[in-house]
Amino acid sequence: MSYRAKKFLSFYRPYLGTLALDLLCAFIISAITLILPLCVRYITQNLLDAGAPNQLRDIALMAAIMLALVLAHTLCNLFVDYKGHMMGAMMESDMRCELFAHLQKLSFSFYDDQKTGALMSRVTNDLFAISELAHHGPEDLFLGILKFVGVFLITLIINPALSLIIIVFLPLMFIYALHFNRKMNRAMRLSKERVAQVNAQIEDSLAGIRVVQSFANEALEQAKFDEANVRFVESRRLEYKSEGLFYGGMDAFTQLMTVVVVVFGAVAIVHASLDLPDLITFLLYVGILIEPIRRLVNFARWYQEGITGFQRFMDMLELPPAIQEPRDALTPKRLRGELELRDVTFGYRDEYGTVFRDLSLHIAVGEYVALVGASGVGKTTLGTLIPRFYDVTSGQITLDGVDIREYSLASLRRNIGTVDQDVYLFGATVAENIRYGKPDASRDEIIAAATQANAHKFIMALPLGYDTEIGQRGIKLSAGQRQRLSIARLFLKDPPLIILDEATSALDNESERVVQQSLERLIENRTTLVIAHRLSTIRKADRILVLTEDGICEQGSHEELLETDGIYARLHNLQLAR
Repeated sequence: MSYRAKKFLSFYRPYLGTLALDLLCAFIISAITLILPLCVRYITQNLLDAGAPNQLRDIALMAAIMLALVLAHTLCNLFVDYKGHMMGAMMESDMRCELFAHLQKLSFSFYDDQKTGALMSRVTNDLFAISELAHHGPEDLFLGILKFVGVFLITLIINPALSLIIIVFLPLMFIYALHFNRKMNRAMRLSKERVAQVNAQIEDSLAGIRVVQSFANEALEQAKFDEANVRFVESRRLEYKSEGLFYGGMDAFTQLMTVVVVVFGAVAIVHASLDLPDLITFLLYVGILIEPIRRLVNFARWYQEGITGFQRFMDMLELPPAIQEPRDALTPKRLRGELELRDVTFGYRDEYGTVFRDLSLHIAVGEYVALVGASGVGKTTLGTLIPRFYDVTSGQITLDGVDIREYSLASLRRNIGTVDQDVYLFGATVAENIRYGKPDASRDEIIAAATQANAHKFIMALPLGYDTEIGQRGIKLSAGQRQRLSIARLFLKDPPLIILDEATSALDNESERVVQQSLERLIENRTTLVIAHRLSTIRKADRILVLTEDGICEQGSHEELLETDGIYARLHNLQLAR
């Protein structure tokens, strides 16, 4: 058995009791379905004779037996439909939890190439197909085989000659069913891909709705959505067409088989080789026969659709995170914050070339260092290497003298705080967003952190204060307010190393002044690396590094670099002239 097959079966393990009861109920359903026509045959053959003794009593007894069978059939169907579906839903939930946990481990390089809408489709639509297979697969296979074999054997006993009609029709029905089942599966796979494309288009357009409206490009986005939506509708058209041909054809085969059985049965009655009760019973079993055939074909459908979803699920689950940690990773609670880069070379991909090469620098504990330079020289990239969002191509980054690859990712990142220009806030309350820096923080700790970040005053002016919902990405707040909440999160986190990536470059002067005050309070007694765009914000830095395509070519204090009249001085004068 392959690894993936074992993996699929492993999801049944917590629900083996439910599965066993589900199959037991399926067996009872099949048995009752096969017994009821025999009860009809018994009544028509033995209890309708006018001279039979205790005729009404026996009919009433058979009626009671049949009602009991119908009740048992109904209860078993309820169990299969409810508990069976719940088993599938729980297995789907387990798979979704495992996939979501894995997605959180995948590195930035993975998400650089992915669309959020397409990933969401994998977590929802694909796993629903697996859930349907997990429930309907064993049930349809079990019921289909039992009923099919049972019907065939019973009809063979009743009248072998009429059974030949079934033998003639069955291969034709299976060939027809499998042909259109394959067409349905191809159409469904295409439909899934088109749904993922529609989701990706919606996510892209709505996430950028402010850009769309600011450029008055609603018509352009509508056209792109309409194109994806039309392609989706076309895939659904193919799916429903093949589905209609499948079910319509199966019904036609059933009706045709019934007609042929009636005709040949009537001829057999005329020739006294068959009686009327046997013909009625035979017709009842012909009506039953279509259901196991459909179940077996449906099993093939669920299997193909579910396995396709499971293959996509496993493709994602087996994708190893680009950032790995050693098995015996170090897990320090709090580091001092001494940072060093030793001959670091990095490139995102071979086709994109190298961002920087053989870069070295040392930042002492508690030192405030600023990094400046033209766009594209790798300032932001350097900030992503330190928390290991990406790994260096060559060289080494150490924290407290230990290669950061020796630490567990959780402990490394707990000791590093970042404030970016593009702040992400969750669609939750103010308090919940601040608490993200320390999930078990009390309300007093949250208020203290907000106060340190110069955020308490504007928070209290909100309709519900700290319990105000701020919308997705904090859209109900200004850029300066969002930045102060992100700083409050870091006050709660309290890391020894801070990385500020152009944290105030998108703010107006007044917002920048308030945020800068909170940042100065945040970086006190912490090792700090500031990636700066506005040089006016880094005058107090202990050391300023000028990064170019050739590496760090200048370093010193603000005054020292102005005196050297080099690159930093030219950048400074250029900003003053604006």
